[in-house]
Amino acid sequence: MKKSTYIYIGLSFIFGIIIFIWGYNYLKGKDLFRNETIYYVRYHDISGLVNANPVLFHGMQVGAVRNIHLAPDGSGDIIIELVLNKKIPLPKDTHSRIINATLLGDKSVDLKLGTSREMAKSGDTLIGCVEVTLKQQVTSALAPMKARAEAILSNVDSLVASVSKMLSKTNTHSIDTTVRNIQGTFDNLNKTTANLNALVSDNRIRISQTLTNIDSLSLALNNKKGDINKIISNFKRISDTLNQAQIGQTLRETKQSLTHLNALLAKINAGQGTVGSLITSDSLHIKLNKTMLQLNKLIKDIRENPHRYLKFSVF
Repeated sequence: MKKSTYIYIGLSFIFGIIIFIWGYNYLKGKDLFRNETIYYVRYHDISGLVNANPVLFHGMQVGAVRNIHLAPDGSGDIIIELVLNKKIPLPKDTHSRIINATLLGDKSVDLKLGTSREMAKSGDTLIGCVEVTLKQQVTSALAPMKARAEAILSNVDSLVASVSKMLSKTNTHSIDTTVRNIQGTFDNLNKTTANLNALVSDNRIRISQTLTNIDSLSLALNNKKGDINKIISNFKRISDTLNQAQIGQTLRETKQSLTHLNALLAKINAGQGTVGSLITSDSLHIKLNKTMLQLNKLIKDIRENPHRYLKFSVF
């Protein structure tokens, strides 16, 4: 075999190894022939993200996930390495969000630019966040319905238990008695309705006459509307006159007079003055009686012996 053949075989083997290494790294998301920018993102939960998942920017793939490892500080957080093969200026407050790429649950990392004027450099750590999954959305949407359904089922269980207790043998007799009582009540109600119908039928003429009289009274009141208005106007005038008659002042004067009268009666009851002494003291009454008796004796003596008091002279 010629020497050149060995050279071709060796070069082919080396080229194959290079192709294998490049392809292996390419499948892992590392391109050996492109300039790469590396960023790190810290997550508490990566929600199924794996190596080689794409990194997207406005829907365009600009890199891939290379390495995933636990944070060395023992916090339990997960750090992923993003390798970007396209030169994209990213502000330092850029968010790296794990999103659902497909309905089957495939994950991707979506870059959402921040507003900081300071740009991130290779090796910097970006802000990580996780998009709400479809399962979480469905769970959160169904949570109120689940709670309501549980409450309804609880009420249904209580209702079934109550009905079962009501239909037990112990309460069957009570239910039958209640049903018979209700039936009797309806029978009495039917009889009362029949009696009312008969009463209305018997007094139909009187009811008709009463309604006719009511109509006549309403017509008469309508015809006398003017007189009624005059009466109301007269009452209004009387009210205005009473309002202007200074009834308040009259009542105050009356109250003052009653106060004086009460004071006078109090003095009389206390025995003050002649009238009070006459009413409350017996001595004045006795003296008056004695005076009257003496006066009566004097008048009697004058009548019987006038010559004692009258003298006549004859010329």
